[in-house]
Amino acid sequence: MALFISEADVQRLLPMPAAIERVEASALAQQRGQAVNRPRQRIFLPRASFHYMAAALPEEEWVGMKAYTVASGGMQFVVLLFSAAMGNLLAVIEADHLGRLRTGAASGVATKFLARPEASQVGMIGTGRQARAQLEAVACVRKLSVARVYSRDESRRRQFCREMQQRLGLSVEPAESAEAAVRSADIVITATNSRQPVLRGEWLEPGAHVNAIGSNLPDRREMDDAVLARASLLTVDSIEQAREEAGDLIQGLAPAGRAWDDLSELREVVAGARPGRRAAQEITLFKSCGIAVWDVAVAGYVYRQAAKLGGGQELKVGPP
Repeated sequence: MALFISEADVQRLLPMPAAIERVEASALAQQRGQAVNRPRQRIFLPRASFHYMAAALPEEEWVGMKAYTVASGGMQFVVLLFSAAMGNLLAVIEADHLGRLRTGAASGVATKFLARPEASQVGMIGTGRQARAQLEAVACVRKLSVARVYSRDESRRRQFCREMQQRLGLSVEPAESAEAAVRSADIVITATNSRQPVLRGEWLEPGAHVNAIGSNLPDRREMDDAVLARASLLTVDSIEQAREEAGDLIQGLAPAGRAWDDLSELREVVAGARPGRRAAQEITLFKSCGIAVWDVAVAGYVYRQAAKLGGGQELKVGPP
């Protein structure tokens, strides 16, 4: 029988280090030709939108899709996981927490391969639904000493800092401006839904690494042209998907004197097929839109943990 795995189950069964390991493994599988990834598709309706994306990891015997809606009442996420060997439904997984963790985990993988080994100071812009997983993932792959955080809402900013300092056991400080958060940072994270740049290239220190994860629509961007011009290495999760969704790149590459051919994919860097950081003073950038193979890789882990440790509820699917 298939399993229905709730948000509470996912939170119990999916620690961040496991999510990072699964995303990194999926990148290697992609590079070896052992994965299939399909870009996100979107349906925009008068009062809601529907989004879906699919992928397969044949060596793991998983194939599936994530689907979600966005409306005034909020967002609803689900992953449907199937057996790639038998075709049967394995699990229906509530995927809000799963999606946040896999997005954070991807930034963790990018930071692992692109940030300087001694990087210890984080500058963060944004305290919304994706921000916690971003900071947690980076803290898993680098020994951090401090994180400075800015968002427009001062009360949310301070609450975020209190919560994450307690959770991670490191100094997490509210910053009075985006510039104050970014100046002197070794690792910069942008996690906003801004339509206008919130990060300026002039603020970046030599040797900084940037994880830009908040914008995945063509009319939104978090970085100005100078960030793209200064970065020695531009990395994305999927060039195909970035061409459709990454407003930062769609709007900014040409004015920054860059081209789509300048981009590497994260899978290439993880596998060593393309060079990562080559010098301590280089600025590196990972622009994330979020891809389906991460969802399937992490959902497969959650399913196996649920089957092994006990979790979820049985669903009867198919003829009586």
